[in-house]
Amino acid sequence: MEEIKQYTPKDFKSDQYVRWCPGCGDYAILNSLQKVMADMGVAPQDIAVISGIGCSSRLPYYINSYGFHTIHGRAAAVASGVKIANPKLTVWQISGDGDGLAIGGNHFIHSVRRNIDMNVLLFNNQIYGLTKGQFSPTTKKGSITKSSPFGTIERPFRPAELTFGSRGTFFARLLDVDLKNAAETIGAAARHKGTSIVECLVNCVIFNHGAHGWIAEKETRPDRIIFLEHGKPMIYGVNRDKGLVLDGFNLKAVTIGENGITEKDLLVHDAHCEDITLQYKLAMMEGPDMPIAMGVIRSVETETYNDAMDSQIAEVQEKSKIKCFDDLVNSLEQWEI
Repeated sequence: MEEIKQYTPKDFKSDQYVRWCPGCGDYAILNSLQKVMADMGVAPQDIAVISGIGCSSRLPYYINSYGFHTIHGRAAAVASGVKIANPKLTVWQISGDGDGLAIGGNHFIHSVRRNIDMNVLLFNNQIYGLTKGQFSPTTKKGSITKSSPFGTIERPFRPAELTFGSRGTFFARLLDVDLKNAAETIGAAARHKGTSIVECLVNCVIFNHGAHGWIAEKETRPDRIIFLEHGKPMIYGVNRDKGLVLDGFNLKAVTIGENGITEKDLLVHDAHCEDITLQYKLAMMEGPDMPIAMGVIRSVETETYNDAMDSQIAEVQEKSKIKCFDDLVNSLEQWEI
């Protein structure tokens, strides 16, 4: 019996020097991803990491696996092709909010819609970092940046909204400084069959420092985020005394022990529900009145593009009289000269 090799994060670390600014949130995601790869038990030669252009898109250099640093906005297109051409590969797509949602926005929504079996880590620092501080599709309205000296007047994209609108089967969110939950969330994405979207809230210390500062402070973070787990009550807080309930059609934050509220009154998270209504509301929550949802918000199983394509090819081949190249040539119109 062949012995199953046990991997460690070190097996997935390349010999390349990591070139990100000190304090960049991308380091944490890289380390979490390497831990998840080790836990998956998939050999480095069976993994492909595909990226576009941007600070986060340097990540393939730092993973000991196959990798492709593509062109701006085209990571989803290339990753889709890699997975379809070689379905045995575990494919990770690495994109930033600019790369993935601006020039790559069309590729993003259609890869989600097709439900290709690949994992997407969307690094969201709400800024163009590599090109030195221009506003991106996720930059908050009114932000002063290099390309909006008087404040951007554009309404930002919300990655969750795009994913749900594209009929996504998996959406999760993590925070760079929350290392334990980051690895758990990426691991869940790796296990999902279909396109998994993980919005990674990362800090750009140079051009948009503190973009996620409201939820990043360790002391106050438990009161400002809720880590969702399927089948468990929606509870959060430093003292685990806050939770979520429905108030009519809207979500409402409550305190256990006030107004007769008990833990039994809290909503229980159902990430596997086909209906997106409640999952969408959770993904759209914003502070300061509501906590920011982290963890796996939606995870439903349906046919993947890969399985559908394989089934169609098998069906056509079974019915077709053409079984080889010679059959194809002989089936065409021919002339004798």
